[in-house]
Amino acid sequence: MPETIAGVEIPDTPLARDATALVRAAADDTIYHHSRRVYLWGMLRSAARGAQVDPELAYVGGMFHDLGLTRTYRTTDRRFELDGAEEAYAFLRDHGRSETEARDVWLAIALHTTPEVPLQLAPETAAVILGVETDVIGVGLHQIAAARQAEVVSAHPRPDFKNRILRAFYDGMSERPDTTFGTMNDDVLAHFDPDFRRVDFVRLVRDSAWPE
Repeated sequence: MPETIAGVEIPDTPLARDATALVRAAADDTIYHHSRRVYLWGMLRSAARGAQVDPELAYVGGMFHDLGLTRTYRTTDRRFELDGAEEAYAFLRDHGRSETEARDVWLAIALHTTPEVPLQLAPETAAVILGVETDVIGVGLHQIAAARQAEVVSAHPRPDFKNRILRAFYDGMSERPDTTFGTMNDDVLAHFDPDFRRVDFVRLVRDSAWPE
């Protein structure tokens, strides 16, 4: 029987099982449990919005969204969100999902640190940022019944999560600081590294090659 947590069914399909195995092999407990919670919160909040969400696509989006922070999948020359997005796209195409479906999940992961925009896209794209915002900064948590919150956290605990996820963000991005420009990710590098200097967008405009 498929596993159900807080009223949300975990897809019990070859695609979903392969996704779980891939992430479990690459990620530590902090990222793994966070990723499962993101799927669960995202599905719960999507249901509250009245959205119909493909559970397989939302599951891959949730499970792969931080894959770019792991040693196995992270690069050093692009945003970590793109690392996970590319892996999810290839994974879904290899498992027979359509170009459109794979692209929606690509967008979900690529944009999961970009507030508001994903909510205007496909339900599967929106589901990921809904889950991320809930698990990381508590947005929408009040919309989820306390009993369901407890069931999710019982299944996927959050020991010292705030500190551990911030460290995971830093470890996954510290070797590519330039990729954090224009995102909230530079806040993480500035928190951990006193020598980190943010790129100033206003300075880029004023110092550009244009003469006026």
